[in-house]
Amino acid sequence: MLRKTSLLIALLLANSVFLLAQEQDPVIQAILKEANENSQLETLGHELMDGIGPRLVGTPQMKKAHDWAVAKYAGWGISAKNEQWGEWKGWERGISHIDMVYPRVQSLQGTQLAWSPATPKKGTTAELVVLPMVKDSMEFVKWLSTVKGKMVMVSKLEPTGRPDYNWEEFATEKSFEKMKKERDEMDKAWNANMKNMGYNSRTLPEALEAAGAVGIVASYWSKGFGVNKIFSARTKKIPTVDLELEDYGMLYRLVESGQKPQIHVVAESKDLGVSPTFNTIAEIKGSEKPDEYVILSAHFDSWDGGTGATDNGTGTLVMMEAMRILKKAYPNPKRTIMVGHWGSEEQGLNGSRAFVEDHPDIVAGVQAVFNQDNGTGRVVRISGGGFLNSYDYLGKWLHAVPKEITDEIETTFPGTPARGGSDYASFQAAGAPAFSLSSLNWSYWNYTWHTNRDTYDKIIFDDVRNNAILTAILAYMASEYPEKTDREKAVLPISDRTGEQLEWPTPRSPERKGGLEEN
Repeated sequence: MLRKTSLLIALLLANSVFLLAQEQDPVIQAILKEANENSQLETLGHELMDGIGPRLVGTPQMKKAHDWAVAKYAGWGISAKNEQWGEWKGWERGISHIDMVYPRVQSLQGTQLAWSPATPKKGTTAELVVLPMVKDSMEFVKWLSTVKGKMVMVSKLEPTGRPDYNWEEFATEKSFEKMKKERDEMDKAWNANMKNMGYNSRTLPEALEAAGAVGIVASYWSKGFGVNKIFSARTKKIPTVDLELEDYGMLYRLVESGQKPQIHVVAESKDLGVSPTFNTIAEIKGSEKPDEYVILSAHFDSWDGGTGATDNGTGTLVMMEAMRILKKAYPNPKRTIMVGHWGSEEQGLNGSRAFVEDHPDIVAGVQAVFNQDNGTGRVVRISGGGFLNSYDYLGKWLHAVPKEITDEIETTFPGTPARGGSDYASFQAAGAPAFSLSSLNWSYWNYTWHTNRDTYDKIIFDDVRNNAILTAILAYMASEYPEKTDREKAVLPISDRTGEQLEWPTPRSPERKGGLEEN
């Protein structure tokens, strides 16, 4: 008993000294000085978002971004490489131009969706039609015979282009409630009609293509002024374009009033066959425990409606800047500090899942993973991820971070593991202590998440700088921590949905041949 008590006292004293040392720690002071006086964030952001642009998996821009990151790390004296983990449908975006040519001429705001087939070189001109209201699938099949040579509008008509917060500010309560009721009724009617047709948003484009339509026109409004979500086409030979709400609504009303509008679509793109997919991995080798790892984590890919600034350009900048700062302020870490810039997160965490599957030795040696993904805002939430004793070490590490940063952060311990959402979930599923540095909203979900407005000008660099400081200090503290982090899992709560106790997620294999036809 005396021996156990002595050991406990020794550990407490060691941790007290560990924490006390942080108050005047020269490494932390050097981190703060470098981050605040020599920040590279704006330059990195400009080069990545404005110069390289969006980073859709399988595109030349994605490979260009990987090569750019390796070159940047090399310039900072950090070892880096591109590690191939799979293949993807290769595609390169070209010019999109969409014009109404009848009953009058007007250029329209829109773009082709990712992996859309191209139009002929001179474009495609066709009359627009909207989906009919049908009683059953037989009636819809009969209507399908009428779409040959037409462009089909496949999204619902939005009753208003004003987001709810604008209505709340200016409308009367009666008017606002009336609009919401009408919108709900329209949504119910639309969903019921889709069910009657026997198709959904994923299968409908293929049916229209098979019936002879020459193009698909969609509009996925993101419930904010001027924002649409831009995802992928599901056609194989005909183009799919997304029009912004205002132009889509105008055309829809013209069709309904019998004016038979026509549009001319030029969608230039290249099918590049099979393209390799990569993760960019960089590391500062540990001097005492090189086989234990502190991993900085952010996905590198994006959708390509905008330039992927807040999803996840900002997470990428945080991790690159943190690594740059650590190389200057802490060049000989005790544990290896590694960064993973993952590919194809947007299609299902594929890059990080591949890394976890391919490197069980590294996963076994993980001290901590710090992941940042959800936008440009300062970090305001950190969860223990379901690791029972995560407070013991995360709490100590956070204590070393300036209070002006940690005062903004709400922590939850032990928390629960993620089942998806971002790349830290890949590590948690394998039992490695991985933590999400979750950011302040900054209207992320409506205005920048997967939208045409996710661009450099939406970055809040003061917040990103705080996040880089936080990440660098956490990485330093995790590297120096005397003990290996505890991986004991908490007993998970009862699911509100099923009424049964939640189970820890299990690792999932990545998609390694994305978008490629089966032989």
